[in-house]
Amino acid sequence: MNNFADFSEVKMDEKNPNWELAVSREQELYKREGDLRTPFERDVMRIMHSKGYRRLKHKTQVFFAPQNDHVCTRMEHVQLVASVAETIAKFLNLNEALVRAIALGHDIGHAPFGHHGETVLQDLAEANNLHSFWHENNSLRFIDKIETLTDYNGYQQNMNLTYAVRDGIVCHCGEVDERFVKPRENACDLYTIQKGGKCGSFTYEGCVVKISDKIGYIGRDIEDGVSYGILGKEQRQDLLDVVHTIYPDLKINELNTSSFTHSLVLNLCSNSSVENGLCFSEDCFQVLKLVKQFNYKYICNHPRIEKFKRYATLIIETLFEQLGEYMTGKNVRDIIQREKILYPKLYTTFEGWLIKYSDYNLKEKENRCCKNKLIYHLDDEIEYKNCVLDFLSGMSDTFAIDTFNEVITF
Repeated sequence: MNNFADFSEVKMDEKNPNWELAVSREQELYKREGDLRTPFERDVMRIMHSKGYRRLKHKTQVFFAPQNDHVCTRMEHVQLVASVAETIAKFLNLNEALVRAIALGHDIGHAPFGHHGETVLQDLAEANNLHSFWHENNSLRFIDKIETLTDYNGYQQNMNLTYAVRDGIVCHCGEVDERFVKPRENACDLYTIQKGGKCGSFTYEGCVVKISDKIGYIGRDIEDGVSYGILGKEQRQDLLDVVHTIYPDLKINELNTSSFTHSLVLNLCSNSSVENGLCFSEDCFQVLKLVKQFNYKYICNHPRIEKFKRYATLIIETLFEQLGEYMTGKNVRDIIQREKILYPKLYTTFEGWLIKYSDYNLKEKENRCCKNKLIYHLDDEIEYKNCVLDFLSGMSDTFAIDTFNEVITF
């Protein structure tokens, strides 16, 4: 038997006074006779059926466009976060389906080439007076406005997820160092949140995913560093010696995903309470910060990765310049048709994006059975460039590299 705190009184279920708000959707979702799933279980499957989720298998976690089958991609990362979050939710008596949905969806819309790609897109957005770009907010944009699913009549419709899942996704930032995490008291318009990590989730389940995001990557990054020869045995042993000095009760002989995750989850569950929130012991929290700093210094800022960052910057900036340099409006169709001859992969895909999300060709949008939101008007140059920015942010690493090579190859 464990002596973990019981969070069932704040669990997001039918007994919670905020249940109706938590399961609310922007539009009513169709129902099927005999469907046994809860609203959050439906969201899990809606996320997993989306194309944005599928593209995560070719998006960077730390190492760009990895050819090594055993190195973590963003797809593996979200699955690992979901596993960690479900374990915590199970032992604290929180809603496991809700944490799974948030975890699996939290990086949909993440930029290609990891956090560096996000930085490049942030710089482009700022330089062109576009909407602010940060990946948690972009994930919300994608699940609300970009990603679609085919309904029972064959029409493409927006995903239409529940408020609690959308909230957990936009508030998931695990980069902030916090020993205690508690949910915020009030619901809000999620598009009023201005910066990642500055607003707590509305549910304890969202808070679980926020912490699980950090737990999920910190040990895995070390394993990948070893796989690529970036981390040597002496470096790892020196780190482990310091870890044991700070936290003598940490009974592990190797800082790998399995051992480190187990220790962090056990410590979190043992020290958390409804009154104080989700929290680590002080010594465990110091270890977590230490290992995170170690990873940034020796893995994320390794010279090999720094070299690839320059390449990634060139790819994204080149594609933005290629697609965003033209005046929009009446001549955009002629330009697209001309450029499709020179760059068929890039411009055929981009034209499909314009048809689906803009007023580029409303008749063709109807022919393609797209009933999703129209979000760009091409007679507005800023909206057009926002369209390009969103298009690039949805790319996988491999697609970005392929289309870049198409642009620079004669």
